[in-house]
Amino acid sequence: MQKVKKAVIPAAGLGTRVLPASKAMPKEMLPIVDKPAIQYIVEEAVRAGITDILIITNRGKGLIEDHFDRAPELEDRLLQGGKQSAYKESVAIANLANICYIRQKETRGLGHAVACAKAFVGDEPFAILYGDDVILGEDPACGQLIRAYEATGKGVVGVNAVPESDIHRYCSLKVEPLRDNWYTCTDMIEKPQRKEDIFSLFSILGRCVMPPEIFDILEHTAPGANHEIQLTDAMAELARRDGVVAVDFIGTRYDMGNKLGIMQAQIEVALQHPEIGEAFRKYLKEIAKSL
Repeated sequence: MQKVKKAVIPAAGLGTRVLPASKAMPKEMLPIVDKPAIQYIVEEAVRAGITDILIITNRGKGLIEDHFDRAPELEDRLLQGGKQSAYKESVAIANLANICYIRQKETRGLGHAVACAKAFVGDEPFAILYGDDVILGEDPACGQLIRAYEATGKGVVGVNAVPESDIHRYCSLKVEPLRDNWYTCTDMIEKPQRKEDIFSLFSILGRCVMPPEIFDILEHTAPGANHEIQLTDAMAELARRDGVVAVDFIGTRYDMGNKLGIMQAQIEVALQHPEIGEAFRKYLKEIAKSL
């Protein structure tokens, strides 16, 4: 079985749900305490064994490229100031993986964005880590999916159950138990609007591992929900044809395209932060007294 060593991170969305913060700054660069959201996503991929990453951007997202580049002036200043730890951290960011970029010249949906990665992926399996979703945990979610792919040879999607009241904002999967937290998925629908269209409350939340055949399917996938080319529609065809594995992954997901998700990430990560965690906990307890 071919190892999964490549990952694609679609990061071309306009971030309209978090305006005005995303007017001049890509939402992927919004900080969670002291690191931008997209760095957590890249670090997850690297921890899962990924060596080559393609980040799909669009106009106005140059800050992402700058973040993962070397910064000689900053590095010199840190060295001159004796800040060795900060210097090493800055250099390490640029060496996390082999990172390259391509622009999605039209915002035509997630499926169209992933299709832009065809030349990068070639004939290899690859992971997809959505740029909106930060998933934290000891066992990287991406790695959980990669293990399922390497065990079964089938496409894999990372899922969790969502509230029934929210399922219309996500996708719904038709699943049967396979083993442990793995399920066989034979169909899915993007943003079901009618109750009779809901297969289950399992929805794909930010992580997939796909075989290269997904590109052939994307080539003839028509626009779907929101008049965009939906990756879910292409994966649904793959599921109906070959079946895919749905992994109910372990980890805490934060929706960084949502204002509440951003604040939840900020608070929960800050509480565990080695520098500010204890002081921040005391601060929250004082604030809570006035609520």
